[in-house]
Amino acid sequence: MASPQAKVLVVDDDPAHLEIYGLLIRQAPLEPVRALVRFAGLEVPKDEPIGLVLLDYRLNSLKTSAELAKEIREAYPAAPIILLSDVWSLPDDMEPYAAEFVRKGHPSKLLEVLRRYLLRPEDRDSGGREDVEPSR
Repeated sequence: MASPQAKVLVVDDDPAHLEIYGLLIRQAPLEPVRALVRFAGLEVPKDEPIGLVLLDYRLNSLKTSAELAKEIREAYPAAPIILLSDVWSLPDDMEPYAAEFVRKGHPSKLLEVLRRYLLRPEDRDSGGREDVEPSR
């Protein structure tokens, strides 16, 4: 079972992606907290015990993902940020913030990363199917 701190903040500009990643996160089994990026930025939910952040790299916003990552790091200094993107490798501007990089379209890799960071070793093999494919 996940710790009480094992909520996953999902940051994306597409409501459909937030829904898909939320379904995948529940398979880990963890609890998603969705944060929709608006054109002007993001309002970080400060009252949630966030254990990890999934951040999409390409966002329709005046702020870059690196700027949002800096805000998220200030709100949740202990929460690792996992960057999601369809680019081939971790972009240079995200190196100071991202604990890991996961390419979109690889749900089993994302589940493995979530479980590694947030579940106790004895709980990592439990729960969920791994056949939900996030959109690209």
